[in-house]
Amino acid sequence: MSLRQFEYALAVAEEGSVTAAAELLRVAQPSVSQQIRGLERELGVELFARTPTGLVPTVVGRAFLRDAEAAVSAARRARATARAGAGELAGEVVVAAQMGFGARQLPGALGALRRRFPRLEVTVLEEPGSAELERLCRRGVLDLALMAACGRSPADAHRLGDEEFVVVLGAGHRLLATDRVEVHALEGEPWVRFDRDSALDAVLLDVLRANGLDPAMAARVSQTATAVRWAAHGLGVTLVPASAVPEGYEHLVRPVFPAVSQPVIAVLRSVPGPAETALLEFLRREEWAGAVPASPLSPESGKAAGAAEEGVVAAFSPIF
Repeated sequence: MSLRQFEYALAVAEEGSVTAAAELLRVAQPSVSQQIRGLERELGVELFARTPTGLVPTVVGRAFLRDAEAAVSAARRARATARAGAGELAGEVVVAAQMGFGARQLPGALGALRRRFPRLEVTVLEEPGSAELERLCRRGVLDLALMAACGRSPADAHRLGDEEFVVVLGAGHRLLATDRVEVHALEGEPWVRFDRDSALDAVLLDVLRANGLDPAMAARVSQTATAVRWAAHGLGVTLVPASAVPEGYEHLVRPVFPAVSQPVIAVLRSVPGPAETALLEFLRREEWAGAVPASPLSPESGKAAGAAEEGVVAAFSPIF
């Protein structure tokens, strides 16, 4: 077996056909067909089922492709590390930012990274749910993740700072007249909430319940920026990390009381390369709230966020 065969198989799985995979790889179609058939003969299994709508990975094929993707990613990182020694780092660095963390800090850090390594490509996965983040970790795809600290955070996680949570109100909302919003004052408000497996939704729900509120849901979204925009248009109120508030909506944001904050950590893969090591350094140089005048999440809230993250951290452990 060769890395080229792995890459061809991954392309076929992504595109659903040999023809489309060949176009993606910029090679002749017979070459892709030959490599896939040779790979299946060597393994003694059928990796793809031939259906009227295209090629679909079999059960065995899906298991094989997970490991193939990890092998291809590892090879790319090895090449990048070798080239970095010659001062020409190239390749891809993959970053996940959970709960909207780093929305203000990531652009500056990534800009500095690209200036140092102009041939480097960056992929940012924005606000994956806990299940998706766990899947990415197990596949060995991620180089660095920004996430909330919890009871099972890896010992080598890097603390960047604290993130304060704020409430977003609609234009003309009565509570905009206050400097901060008491959680009890939000009783009866409809809420813009988040995906059910999201740690962000766990924080929101637990903060409200800890203050005796039973949130009425107006809508459910997957991105913090969407929640902010919908809240701004009066669909409901929402609770998000302060740094995740898009530019132009700051006038609709208020801190809450009792205050809510969460430590933010960066987690690198177990053997970090020069790209993710440099990115961590650039992230440290960005402005992060340190000891914010907000108390940490209540024990109940921290427990909820930690429960949402436990599976993710368990997946990080063997990989990062």
